[in-house]
Amino acid sequence: MAGAASSPAPPTVLAVRRRSPYDREIVRLAVPALGALAAEPLYLLADTAIVGHLGTPQLAALALAGALLSALATVCNFLAYGVTAQVARLHGGGAVDRAGAVAAQALWVALALGVAIAALTAALAGPAITVLGGDGEVGALATTFLRIGALGLPFALIALAGQGYLRGVADLRTPLKVVVAANLVNVVLEVVFVYGFDWGLPGSAWGTVIAQAGMGAAFVRILLAAPAGALGRRPRADLIRPLLRMGGALVIRTGSLLGSFLLAGAVLARVNAQSLAAHQVAMQLFIFLALVLDAIAVAGQVIVGRRLGAGDAAGARAAARRMIELSVAGGCALGLLLLALRGVIPHAFTSDPKVIERAETLWPLFALMQPAGAAVFALDGILLGAGETGFLARSMLAATLAFAAVSALSLALGWGVLGVWAGLNVLMLVRLASCGARFRGGRWQVVGTG
Repeated sequence: MAGAASSPAPPTVLAVRRRSPYDREIVRLAVPALGALAAEPLYLLADTAIVGHLGTPQLAALALAGALLSALATVCNFLAYGVTAQVARLHGGGAVDRAGAVAAQALWVALALGVAIAALTAALAGPAITVLGGDGEVGALATTFLRIGALGLPFALIALAGQGYLRGVADLRTPLKVVVAANLVNVVLEVVFVYGFDWGLPGSAWGTVIAQAGMGAAFVRILLAAPAGALGRRPRADLIRPLLRMGGALVIRTGSLLGSFLLAGAVLARVNAQSLAAHQVAMQLFIFLALVLDAIAVAGQVIVGRRLGAGDAAGARAAARRMIELSVAGGCALGLLLLALRGVIPHAFTSDPKVIERAETLWPLFALMQPAGAAVFALDGILLGAGETGFLARSMLAATLAFAAVSALSLALGWGVLGVWAGLNVLMLVRLASCGARFRGGRWQVVGTG
């Protein structure tokens, strides 16, 4: 049953105490989590730099195929988040063998899903690239890249499951080492294949697939080494069903958010190229900054799940409050920094005066979104750790609908980039209100391993 709930101050106005007994644990988990989260965008930057020197058609093809492969992996991130929530609760409650059995089931789900998605992606690569706007030389290159890249999807999904298990047992250093090693190998292989063997864009794809295969193999070993006791490691429907239930809710949550971002781009594409370019600058920077705050959310999943599993509802709530405090403080600092650099940052991305003018126009709304976004990221991690995936899916759907309404008004009334970013702020505020209410109500404080 849920523990008794007090009435804390709203997450956005919590004052940050100088020290907390939970700070050491939060930092111990958040720092390696940040490293693992940052590895992916840093790899993408290196990949873009390597391919970019081949020519514009190759870079455009990478943009199309890479975006689709990235979206497929992102939609399947329930393999990380869902497994973390279950394993953290079980491990915290002392059910070590059952947590290890969940690790094996996550491997089977990742393998089956990865093979199915890879086959479908390879079969539909041509039509998919055409829908995304690829044609001629760019379309042909993107189709080839996508078909090769699809081979790595099963390994990528296994890696997500492996990271989820290790996070659940509070080991965030091992996944950091595996992910960083895989990305370094990938960069070396791409340079050798693309320039040494003169394979061009396909060489980049093969380098990534081989690196992903190595990473997947490392996580297979980790997942199968988890202690499972009498439960064994064979596929078990009773252990797979909870993973699939959480997975369905998390796919809705993630898909809704991705849909909002796609809608924002679609609206601004109908305004003008300068507004779309300015939006791209701010959105990519927003995603990068979100990694810093998302590291605290990962810590929230682990700490809350483990404490609830151990029957410590009060400790879970106290640690959660501290994570909200730290995240909001970070969001406020980022917001102030963005405001201070309003006239500087856009110039680092473009020299077009019209794009810069549009970027500086939306910048205050971008900065304003940081504190609320920080609170939402922390609450998201906390509620994920508590297994509140169904609620999070409903919350994101409501926020997406609110954003869609503002976006439609923006397009109809000519609000342009300001209207879209006002809509993104509304999205974040709807999520803050719903997740904050859930946190204050205490229904998430369900203890035990069941």
